[in-house]
Amino acid sequence: MARVLPILASQIIIFFLISPSITLVAGGDQGFARTLDRKLLGLKKEKLSHFRFYWHDIYSGRNPTTVPIVRQPSNSSTGFGFVSMIDDPLTMGPKLSSKLAGRAQGFYASASQEDVGLLMVMNFAFIEGKYNGSTITVLGRNAVFSTVREMPVVGGSGLFRFARGYVQARTHTFDMKTGDATVEYNVYVLHY
Repeated sequence: MARVLPILASQIIIFFLISPSITLVAGGDQGFARTLDRKLLGLKKEKLSHFRFYWHDIYSGRNPTTVPIVRQPSNSSTGFGFVSMIDDPLTMGPKLSSKLAGRAQGFYASASQEDVGLLMVMNFAFIEGKYNGSTITVLGRNAVFSTVREMPVVGGSGLFRFARGYVQARTHTFDMKTGDATVEYNVYVLHY
């Protein structure tokens, strides 16, 4: 009996030492993470929205909207390594003079040594209608010589909190001399 008491006492002490861990696992205090009821954040049923606009990437002229940050290395046939910062207008039609819907702000970089493949990191910052002040965030690969390119929507802000979806990009015009481009974007986004 004298030998059983120390063993029992040590088991009780171990139980009390690990009991906070058991409480965490069993659903007590979750520490840094917890599951929320989406109604607390004002989240309702998801909607699928489609946006179509034109992205104007302008290197030329007095007011370029694209500025090279890192120039293309001279030994690269694909432009691998160059980086450009953008603040490109998004218009409702293909002409730059069309109604402004917002701006594409971010950067793109040549990330492929084998072909012309850009890493696109940008926010579509809207200024039109109920979307004014909201953004859609795109992060993905743009194989620029493909007819249609798909890139993921990875989030957003404002009306696009918790957004996900994809964009399709199609080159409308490209000037080989200046590097200026107009690209049609179709955005398909799930949001609350």
